[in-house]
Amino acid sequence: MPTPTVEFIFDFASPNAYLVHKTIDGLVARTGISIEYIPCLLGGLFKSTGNQAPFITFAEVPKKLAYEQLELERYVIRHGLSKYQMNPNFPVNTLLLMRAFIAAKKRGELEQFIEIAFKAMWEDGKKMDDPETFVEVFTDGGLDGQTLLEATQDSEVKRELIDNTQRAADRGAFGIPTFFFGEEMFFGKERLGQLEELIVNSITT
Repeated sequence: MPTPTVEFIFDFASPNAYLVHKTIDGLVARTGISIEYIPCLLGGLFKSTGNQAPFITFAEVPKKLAYEQLELERYVIRHGLSKYQMNPNFPVNTLLLMRAFIAAKKRGELEQFIEIAFKAMWEDGKKMDDPETFVEVFTDGGLDGQTLLEATQDSEVKRELIDNTQRAADRGAFGIPTFFFGEEMFFGKERLGQLEELIVNSITT
């Protein structure tokens, strides 16, 4: 019987995607599922669905924004994610990172790439849309930063990211993090419990 898979639609631009990445191993351990990281450009997803980032959508609802921040802080404390910090360069254009993710996958370097990229964005506060910083971060992390940067201009890499983003929108995604288990969609780290419940029920029935 094949291992059930959850598709994790993500962008390194999202702090919530980082928080999910740091905690999703627990879900894997409890359920035996596998996780497939699907790179999707958040800006493109917003554009195609008419959505906006919360700090824009709720700009005139300060209590809503304050609660969003409180909920994030609670999640960080609950899971002991003491290394997390808001990137001082936020929002960061992650086009280079998301294209490089695809290139790293083709090179068999995906796991290492993911760890370096999330750490740079949400622990070290790096400005990852700066090409020099990009190369330095990945080179220091043990990958070939210059080769990865050059690969972001590959037409096939560009097309795959565009296609992934459109496919996510077509399936109903409007933001990140989004999860698909089969055809069932869940949005937000707060829905991980509901996702786990569905997985367990599907395995035991």
